[in-house]
Amino acid sequence: MNFSSAVLSVCLLFPTLLAAQSADKLTMLEGSLKIIRGVNVYKADRNAEGMIVRQGDMIESSDGGFSQFEFAGGTIVALGPSSKVFLARLASGHKGGGAPGQPVANLILLSGWLKAESNPASGTYRYSTSLFSLASASGSILIHLDADGCDAYLESGSASVGEGSSETTWRQTAVAKSGQFFSRKTGKNMVTLTRPSSSFVETMPVPFQDTLPSRSSRFDGKKLPEPKPDHLVTFADLQPWLALPAGWRRSLVDRFEPRLADASFHAQIEAHLAQYPEWDAILHPEKESSAKKSEKP
Repeated sequence: MNFSSAVLSVCLLFPTLLAAQSADKLTMLEGSLKIIRGVNVYKADRNAEGMIVRQGDMIESSDGGFSQFEFAGGTIVALGPSSKVFLARLASGHKGGGAPGQPVANLILLSGWLKAESNPASGTYRYSTSLFSLASASGSILIHLDADGCDAYLESGSASVGEGSSETTWRQTAVAKSGQFFSRKTGKNMVTLTRPSSSFVETMPVPFQDTLPSRSSRFDGKKLPEPKPDHLVTFADLQPWLALPAGWRRSLVDRFEPRLADASFHAQIEAHLAQYPEWDAILHPEKESSAKKSEKP
């Protein structure tokens, strides 16, 4: 190969390498992960470190597991054991990040533990739960969500605390200061304390006690692994995510509509229409057609 050909080959390869280096990746994994991507369920083990994660991924960690994700702008997010997070929106690497009401990314914690460390180059990241959300462009946030309620600790930096029921609705209610602790029990109002509760500290995953070390550079220029496809998503796989507030789960209807071709999935959705009414128009389009006809003068 002559010099010109070599240069051309490198130039053609460079965008691929750059994409791998700047992509959002899983950079540490202990235990295993279950990932719903598209309409498929994937399984990831330790050999999947370095894999690219994508917008829309629904990720569940195993009992006793720990995983770390690093995003193109430098934000690092760790997931504790038996935890579920939905990468609802990713737009890493947007410098400045915009106003707190317009984050460049939104990660929805369905249950468990999450720790996030970010810097201004990442843009503003929003970490949402069913009870309240935090948006930050710089600092360290720890969140725990279970059936009893949600706790969040702003370990360092700054953040906005807000309420919101969907991707598009977000209302800032407070400006958080470093060291503040926010807690909201199910059915109660949020309270703000000057330090985390003893139960929060005692049950915190051990890796969350230290700064999360960046490992992204270990995968630069390497062929990144892919998760292993396991099966098409079932109703049982999806049901926990259907418990999201209605404003978030509407987008799931279009995404998982193809699975209605499966008789079991179809029957289960039909049986749970009272809980998930957003599926009714898909399952019974004749109702909408009839309603429109009745509205005509």
